Amino acid sequence: MKKFNPRTPGRRQMILADFSSLSKVEPLKKLLKKISSRSGRNSAGRITVRHQGGGHKKLYRLVDFKQSFLNVPAKVEHLEYDPYRSAFIARIVYKTGERSYILAAHNLKVGDDVMTGEKAPLKNGNRLPLNKIPVGYQIFNVELSPNKGGQIARSAGSFVEVAALEGKFTHLKMPSGEIRKVLSSGFATLGKASNPENNLVVSGKAGRSRWLGIRPTVRGSVMNPVDHPYGGGEGRTQRGTKRPKDIWGNVTGGRRTRNKRKKSNLFIIQRRNKKK
Repeated sequence: MKKFNPRTPGRRQMILADFSSLSKVEPLKKLLKKISSRSGRNSAGRITVRHQGGGHKKLYRLVDFKQSFLNVPAKVEHLEYDPYRSAFIARIVYKTGERSYILAAHNLKVGDDVMTGEKAPLKNGNRLPLNKIPVGYQIFNVELSPNKGGQIARSAGSFVEVAALEGKFTHLKMPSGEIRKVLSSGFATLGKASNPENNLVVSGKAGRSRWLGIRPTVRGSVMNPVDHPYGGGEGRTQRGTKRPKDIWGNVTGGRRTRNKRKKSNLFIIQRRNKKK
């Protein structure tokens, strides 16, 4: 992590990730794509996700979550920053000359060798089928469905743990504490996602949040009664409602929101731990 001298009020509390390990190179042009910002709006133009908008211009990196070149060795050419995700990405070059972006594992360095396939060694950054990974190993970028690409544990520092192997299923312990079954034919990367100290970042000033496309969030307790269930009252008052609610009056605390008929409920062995 990188701390700053308090030369300005914004710098006084600021703590940012240390990018000194990243390569000082331009991103690969053929692996870039412009995605127009929707600012939290749906196809009808209505805001469905609040507090989004603005932000610095950025280009999307076409990250290969599948790593479909099986049993072909590759070398890490550069480690790069990705504005669309919290983890770092690695530019790799295969023995055939092909280049692609992958999610970088923690402690992966420029010049390291990576490989995808059943015969890949059990080494940090290599990608193997779940049935070839021993119990107790940490993995990330895990496939829920074979050949679909990694969907689980892709953010900075995240990982899941291989808890058991049972027939054609592998039991995975999620970061939340939930244990679920996943098809063993799916692939996963050994290790954990890079930039694990991302949770320690302190923006230091409101302006940096605006650069990231995050707009201000107003507390419900300081609104008027017409605008929020918590609004109104003289000075600082209590919530005024029996249960915690969102801006539309829906109960948010202490109620399970997962659909009881959801098909993937069959694969959940143990639900996540309750917050105390």
